[in-house]
Amino acid sequence: MPAWRLRDFHDDDLDRAIQLWDQDRQADDSPPVFPISEVMAAARAGEFAIVAVVGDDMVGMAVAQAQGERAWITLVALSGMWRNRGIGSALIGELERRLRGQGIRRISALRPPGATGTTALENSGFLTRAGLIFYEKVEHLGASDAGLLAELGGRVLPRGLWDSLGGMEPEKETIERRIVLPLAEPALAERYGVTPPKAVILFGPPGTGKTSFAKAVASRLEWPFVELFPSRLASAGAGGLATSLRDAFADLAELETVVLFIDEVEEIAGVRSGVAVDPGHGVTNELLKLIPGFRDHTDRLLICATNSVRSLDPAFLRPGRFDYVIPVGPPDAVARAAIWQRYLGPAAGGVELHRLVAASEMFTPADIEFAARKGAQAAFEREVVHRLGAPASTEDYLAAIADTRPTLTDQALARFREDIEHYVRM
Repeated sequence: MPAWRLRDFHDDDLDRAIQLWDQDRQADDSPPVFPISEVMAAARAGEFAIVAVVGDDMVGMAVAQAQGERAWITLVALSGMWRNRGIGSALIGELERRLRGQGIRRISALRPPGATGTTALENSGFLTRAGLIFYEKVEHLGASDAGLLAELGGRVLPRGLWDSLGGMEPEKETIERRIVLPLAEPALAERYGVTPPKAVILFGPPGTGKTSFAKAVASRLEWPFVELFPSRLASAGAGGLATSLRDAFADLAELETVVLFIDEVEEIAGVRSGVAVDPGHGVTNELLKLIPGFRDHTDRLLICATNSVRSLDPAFLRPGRFDYVIPVGPPDAVARAAIWQRYLGPAAGGVELHRLVAASEMFTPADIEFAARKGAQAAFEREVVHRLGAPASTEDYLAAIADTRPTLTDQALARFREDIEHYVRM
């Protein structure tokens, strides 16, 4: 077998370094103490980054960060077939030599038991400190993240969006139990063997609140919210939609936490034609390749929404990519009442709510919002002209309902019920 040698890290090593990182992450269920973005930024900016190569192939890497008289070894990663050959000890020894040369007196490392590099650390004379507990509190959005979030068009949503969701209790309960709680209480989830979701699909007729649910999840978790618009990606760069999509995911990898939302995902994940030259074929393939990498990181959630789940490529719907496929249907009478009350506000006490609920049977939450605003606008305009001091009435809202074309149709509801039978996974 050919011999290995050590050299400095080069920027061209970045892709292979991330591959080594991913291999270690797959073999170790514990979340990393130092995120990949921080480790690679240190490797590219400093002198404490060493790689082991065999010919032109990188088979190992070690990185350290210096802080005053202390340094932390933030990464020791090895290719599987090159472990137990002394490479880890050599990498750590070279890091130690360079750190000592800079006056570093104390070198530390935080590694899960049995992780790559633990044997090399022990062989290099590092001692374990028993009885210590690692505590950490992460601010979800640092200064550098804030700038990147702004570039991506994302934002931190106000608290309370979850509690403000009116009606839709069955959907709300499912999303809270399957998605929110395992992510909000990861320690409890781990104790019970529950794996927090990394990617989910919400499907249902247009206007049923899929976007509102995605935003409410981000608000509840207090994670930044980023929405990718397929139409904007298509016009973002000269490399085409697939390249823009890949670049966007690369930028997102720099964020510590994020809820990534893609609405109308069928535009970039539709059923492939099987013809390689079909532009949509390449875009779907690219997204299929990007999702596993996104799933490898903790504290990130991908939510895709579609009005037509049956138009998605079958490979896109496989369990290995999405943990849950959840229907978000039209509101029932109880939900419509709650939604009407939400949009009527103080005016709710002066109208016959049950009549509005009955008249808006085929309305989505978006339709109800539109009709409520339309009824209030009619009352406002009447007051401007006649100055009668009369509030908006039941008749104002009924007239608005009659003048609003409902989103839902019997055909759309029939398709939705069929989709529930075929695609739901929760």
